[in-house]
Amino acid sequence: MKRILCLVAVVFGLSSCGVVSQLNTGRLIQGGVYAAQALTLTDAQVENYVSQYIQQLDAQSQVLPESSPYTQRLRKIINSMDGVNELPLNFKVYKEDQVNAFACADGSVRVYSGIMDVMTDEELAGVLGHEMGHVALHHTRKQMQKQMLTSAAMQGIASAGDNIAALTDSQLGALGEVILNAKFSRTMETEADDYGYNFLCEAGKNPWTMVMAFEKLQQLSGESQSSSLVSNIFSSHPDTATRIEHITRRCINDGYSRPAGK
Repeated sequence: MKRILCLVAVVFGLSSCGVVSQLNTGRLIQGGVYAAQALTLTDAQVENYVSQYIQQLDAQSQVLPESSPYTQRLRKIINSMDGVNELPLNFKVYKEDQVNAFACADGSVRVYSGIMDVMTDEELAGVLGHEMGHVALHHTRKQMQKQMLTSAAMQGIASAGDNIAALTDSQLGALGEVILNAKFSRTMETEADDYGYNFLCEAGKNPWTMVMAFEKLQQLSGESQSSSLVSNIFSSHPDTATRIEHITRRCINDGYSRPAGK
């Protein structure tokens, strides 16, 4: 709250001193309002807004039924993945060639059939562990706050007073960019990697699966015929080798053995 008061004070202080005499004071004040909204964005609001987007995305995508071999296979992989930070998870498979999977702040986890076609069950578990790290560590909320400050489409989202707004099409589109094409910082990626590592260990899975998944994604992103199908889930990060080395070192230090022949 102090940060918000200071920001508003700066806005009005500059105006009273005549510094903004040649600026549009109304825009400056409105910018302060948007900044205050971003700073007060709550996890509950993020979950609600993300849920609105996921409902739209599910309606626009080919969601495979429970009878699908893809869905049945995913159920076996996630049998020990019940929730994150007491947030229940719901999983669905999209019939889509893109090599992608993502977890959202509302507990929605969506896996594309394309990534299931190129990964083993163990490797897919490694990817999901990493993606759940972004949920557990509130990275989506932080990305939304950033977008609310810089994106005109996101600036209209109300947040003060815990209000929940029905998002417009343009706002849903902007939110989709945050979810599907998020450019997380190196620190966030490392945090998600470490969370995913611990998550896999607690679920009784070998964390080497994360290393193998990252190696395969790195390989796919470097192949000309496959790179167009590999989403931003991994291919856009410049420090791939460093991240692989970090998780490899943790596996070795903790006494885990890499699966034979993998």
